[in-house]
Amino acid sequence: MIFLLIHHMSASFGKLRGDTLELKEGLNILQAPNETGKSTWCAFLLSMLYGINSRERDRTGFIADKNRYAPWSGAAMSGRLDCLADGRELTITRATRRQTSPMGDFKAAYAGTGDEVPGLTGLNCGEALLGVSREVYERSAFIRQSGLAISQDAGLERRIASLVTSGEEGTSYSEAAELLKKQLNRRRHNRTGQLPTLEGELAEARRQLGELDSLQRQLTATQAQAKALAAEADALAEELALHDRWEAREKRRGLANAQTAAAQTRQAADRLRQRLEEDRVPENDTIGRLRGAIVNLETVRKSVDKARAERDEAMKALLRAEAAVNNSPFAGQTAESAQKAAASLPVIRPAVWWLPILLCAAGAGAAFLIVRDADPLWVPALAGAAGLLCGLLVVLQRLSSDKKKRAARLAAYHAGSGEELAASADTYIKLLAARDEVQADVNAKSATADALYNSLSSNEQGILLEVRRFAPAAFDIPTADQLLRSCAVRRQELAKAETAAREASLRAQLLAQQVPDDGEAPGEALAPPARSREAVSAQLAQVQSDLAAARSAADRLSGQLHALGDPVVLQSSIQAMEEQKEELENEYEAIRLAMDTLDSANTALQNRFSPELGRQAARIFQELTVGRYGGVVLDRAFRLSAEPAGDSVYRDAALLSAGAADQLYLATRLAICQLVLPEEKAVPIVLDDALATFDDDRCAAALRWLKEEGRRRQILLFTCHSREAAFFAGDDEVSVQRLTAAL
Repeated sequence: MIFLLIHHMSASFGKLRGDTLELKEGLNILQAPNETGKSTWCAFLLSMLYGINSRERDRTGFIADKNRYAPWSGAAMSGRLDCLADGRELTITRATRRQTSPMGDFKAAYAGTGDEVPGLTGLNCGEALLGVSREVYERSAFIRQSGLAISQDAGLERRIASLVTSGEEGTSYSEAAELLKKQLNRRRHNRTGQLPTLEGELAEARRQLGELDSLQRQLTATQAQAKALAAEADALAEELALHDRWEAREKRRGLANAQTAAAQTRQAADRLRQRLEEDRVPENDTIGRLRGAIVNLETVRKSVDKARAERDEAMKALLRAEAAVNNSPFAGQTAESAQKAAASLPVIRPAVWWLPILLCAAGAGAAFLIVRDADPLWVPALAGAAGLLCGLLVVLQRLSSDKKKRAARLAAYHAGSGEELAASADTYIKLLAARDEVQADVNAKSATADALYNSLSSNEQGILLEVRRFAPAAFDIPTADQLLRSCAVRRQELAKAETAAREASLRAQLLAQQVPDDGEAPGEALAPPARSREAVSAQLAQVQSDLAAARSAADRLSGQLHALGDPVVLQSSIQAMEEQKEELENEYEAIRLAMDTLDSANTALQNRFSPELGRQAARIFQELTVGRYGGVVLDRAFRLSAEPAGDSVYRDAALLSAGAADQLYLATRLAICQLVLPEEKAVPIVLDDALATFDDDRCAAALRWLKEEGRRRQILLFTCHSREAAFFAGDDEVSVQRLTAAL
């Protein structure tokens, strides 16, 4: 029978606002999209079992659970869990009465009676129901996608030790090793341990004892040395004073020379400025402006040349257009007259064949009337024939006249037909329009060229007029430019002279500030010092340093003589410290030996536990990867490696793909669950999106394994995918729920 079976959970926790979750035996598939509360349900279950650490604080990159899962609705954090434990139905509730203790109000009662479960408290609830501490549960059966990897923990170590050894969970290798290491460091750790400190004190005491006899002799010698050094320092100070007087005289001479040079450079600059004013040389801004204008003239000149070239090209195009117009048969005519001439082409009038017939009938009729009484009838016939002939002559003469006029008109315009004449007229009209357009372009470009030329001439005259104000010889632009260059050179010479004058004046002012105002004794004869100031100063500094050191040494020796005290007392103290040192060294060796023994014992413990865990993990990993991997090994730091099938070389987990690494970690977690968790407790396994990186085949293998494991314990698999639910569609042994978003 399953010892712990969760039936129902309801929560006011994070985004959950009184939401409920119904669970069944075996494998429960809980499908929900991302951000709908899957991880919140997992954290809620953990908090219901083990509570919330109210003393945990937020820090960089981490939010404490009491703040992370504070209800979004603003209500107090609370929850209820109904379960079957050890054959009895229990109802566990947690509520918040004080803001500083979220979910601190705990109650566990038997369902139906309401009697409280004796001995079950908010502190021991999880460990009493599951048989393991929170640390062990989180590192074994509580599996998050972001926490698949196994890390070391003292609680997990104690649990493993209890399984491999006596069954007690009171000891942990890391805790014991850390305690021994602290004791070892307490006795010897660089300069802070007891032994280094005692050794330093012992060495100092021995040194004091060795120096006690010589201190008095050293003090006498040091006092004599200090007296001699004081006399030498006084002599060197007097030599430096001589240097000061000599350097003051030299500075006064340098100041006089600098003042003379400043006056001379100022006079030279004034003379240059006066000559420039007499020659009416313009200022630099005027020179720069005029030279810039001359440079711009070249740009305008290029624009004039370009405009003239474009005008010439336009005139050539005009000549070609006029030639095309003159070569047309309509040359000399306007567009209207040409169009009219093409439209007035003589037409050939249609033949009036009725005229000969009419004349024939008229002639015959008239003749018949005249000679109707005569016997011969040939007279009317002859008259009709004559009328017919006359009519034919008239019609033919009319047709001939029209054709001659039309042919004459076409010949005049060199056209073979009316269509050619009309096309020629249209071409002529287009040539006229093209000629007019080219003429307009010529006029525009001629105007542009003339305007640019006039601007060029105007600018040149303006520049020359302005330059001739101070240079009457400037009658052309090159001469003006040369004169402006000469003016710029003279202005530069003036600027250099004025800069030199300012610098000389500044040097004189600086020297005046450096010359001491102590006066010079009249008639005092000073000889140059025999040695340099640097040599004297260096020697004086050394002597003063030696004097200070000698005086300090004398003071220190006097203090030591008073501080050392009785040599007998000092020797007794040394003997006591030697005995204490021997005792600490014996303790240090004993602790080091204990650490070596503990390390050997832990190595043996790991060698006993790791192979079985590796075999269990390898069996599960082989099923999850569908035979792709066959072996798994763990080192003492829980670092994993996997052996591919058919390959004897183990691959570190960091070298595997993200999906394969997650499968390896999951297999190891499940193996730990089988080996570490109490079998009689049948601890539930919680998986939060732990299969997210699995491909479909390996996901199916993991689901089959979880279903089989669900026959021994309850399993809650939260997932954001639909493939798990689809895999168990129609399987009554697996509970599938699709959760809705928590509002």
